[in-house]
Amino acid sequence: MLPFSDFTFYGLSIFAVFFGLDFIATVPPTIRLTAQGFGRERASVVFGWIFAAHQVGGAVAAWGAGVSHDVLATYLPAFFAAALACFVAALATLALRRPAPPAIASA
Repeated sequence: MLPFSDFTFYGLSIFAVFFGLDFIATVPPTIRLTAQGFGRERASVVFGWIFAAHQVGGAVAAWGAGVSHDVLATYLPAFFAAALACFVAALATLALRRPAPPAIASA
């Protein structure tokens, strides 16, 4: 059996649509939050590092899922690891605190 014989144009099209929707739903808000948090002058550099870290994480996750499938013949541990990572990230965002606005000096 060829390695890509299970792929169909329909299946790849569905994947492309959902991947595109995911990109549109996450990248522009991340850029805006980066600009708000680090200033417009530094936003492009900081977002570049965020994007690079995201790509490295995605590569490691894909590799880990492949290893999981090769060793255990299932992706289930990879799904559980992804769910755990999402849960930890959600808890981390709840722990973030917005800095207090600077006090206005009265004249």
